Amino acid sequence: MKNVLLSTVALTAVLLVGCQQSAEEEVATAPRPAPSAAATSQQEAKLNPLPGKEGAVPALTEVTTVRLATTAGDVVIEVYPQAAPNAAKRFLELVASGFYDDTPISRVVPGFVAQFGINWREPHKAWDDRKFNDDPSLFSLERGTLAFAKAGRPGTASTQVFINYRENNRLADPSPQLSFWTFGKVVSGMEIVDSFAQVGDPSGGLDQERLWNDGGAYLESLPVKPTMIETATIAQ
Repeated sequence: MKNVLLSTVALTAVLLVGCQQSAEEEVATAPRPAPSAAATSQQEAKLNPLPGKEGAVPALTEVTTVRLATTAGDVVIEVYPQAAPNAAKRFLELVASGFYDDTPISRVVPGFVAQFGINWREPHKAWDDRKFNDDPSLFSLERGTLAFAKAGRPGTASTQVFINYRENNRLADPSPQLSFWTFGKVVSGMEIVDSFAQVGDPSGGLDQERLWNDGGAYLESLPVKPTMIETATIAQ
């Protein structure tokens, strides 16, 4: 089963496995309550709490920096382990293992998300089956924030990550299909993320089954090539 962040259907955004649907519809969002002074100070230049979670968020005193060197330019990401411990741990494990090296930005939906995280090579391919437990959804899914894709139910995230092109707080809705959690944020190079090539289906991107099964041959066959992550490294 494969993970893809799906478009809005009947005013609901759902992340499912191996499915592709029409492009996301615009959804009106409620005004955001102003965060408390303590929360603002705590998360300054990092992440903002979801509306209503201002008093529940932990202080983000730990940070790890990751650099994605892509064919479009460099993107610098800050990862906050206290914001979503399970997701941060998995993302940093994947970066350290070389999982994201030489892999495509497989799905770009302008105004919604850019998604990556499929590596068909051994030994990396085995990570797809290593699911991890969901984290609480505490922080806003604002433009530039990162979250893991999952399969429309809890405990199905593994390797695929999306970067939000806009505020997508409705994805934090506390339902089994949604409840996504922010674990990091692009702090440099968001203009590079904006320039990622849109390939494949306008909503679903590249064919995930083909990528997982024989990604090299599949990419070679494409008339329009995706933006590639050349290396992902943890800054020292």
